[in-house]
Amino acid sequence: MDIYNVLVAFGLTLFAGLSTGVGSLLAYFTKKTSTRFLSLSLGFSAGVMIYISMVELFFESRNSLVASLGKTGGSWATVAAFFAGIAFIGIIDRLVPEAENPHAPCLARSGMEGEQSSDCEKNVLMRMGFFTAMAVAIHNFPEGLATFASALQDTSLGIAIAIAVAIHNIPEGIAVSIPVYYASGNRKKAFYLSFLSGLSEPLGAFLGYLILRSFLNDVVFGVLYAFVAGIMVFISLDELLPASREYGEAHLSIYGLIGGMAVMAISLLLLI
Repeated sequence: MDIYNVLVAFGLTLFAGLSTGVGSLLAYFTKKTSTRFLSLSLGFSAGVMIYISMVELFFESRNSLVASLGKTGGSWATVAAFFAGIAFIGIIDRLVPEAENPHAPCLARSGMEGEQSSDCEKNVLMRMGFFTAMAVAIHNFPEGLATFASALQDTSLGIAIAIAVAIHNIPEGIAVSIPVYYASGNRKKAFYLSFLSGLSEPLGAFLGYLILRSFLNDVVFGVLYAFVAGIMVFISLDELLPASREYGEAHLSIYGLIGGMAVMAISLLLLI
């Protein structure tokens, strides 16, 4: 295989993955005192993750598994992988050490006020940033391999896919960086965590091509897509949306949710 084509394909995948850092740059221009903006951002993040999970990943998984396992087997496998992803992140949610119950409103816990409440809120937001970064990283891994493979087969197609993937990676960067920034007040930490989650895209291309290519097939990709969809839906419903409603007006949460869905929908339409 022409080394030039391999380098071009990897470069396009790297470009798509690093665009996550563009979204994370928003932390550098955000005023931490705006809880309304935080509410909108968390709702926006949930909209991004729910839309891509239920509209793109789930059906991509089903199409892939049905083609390999038949309509009945593929449909059951898709649903099983989806709920396995939910169970997986649910178990991690329980196992990750946390001094306080992150699912109860901070201000309502034992009359906590002032600094204690502030610390509680910071823990919840940092936890959300961590889980979102993990979900984005897992999702970007096969996405990077897909972008890389497309670019190897057809450079012009690879360019189009890389641009579209880069656009929809930007809101994913926002989803990771904003909760971390509000939790830590550290813009660099927010940027770096979001940036690193995007690096899983070129990493997926590299490892997939050199190590995993003999094991990857439509069934593996199908299971992985549904599994990641389950992870993203759980995080959105269990972490992002409840926090979004807590930090602002209920309508702001919904406006952010719809805005996130709209941005992700447009970015996915560019793949057509």
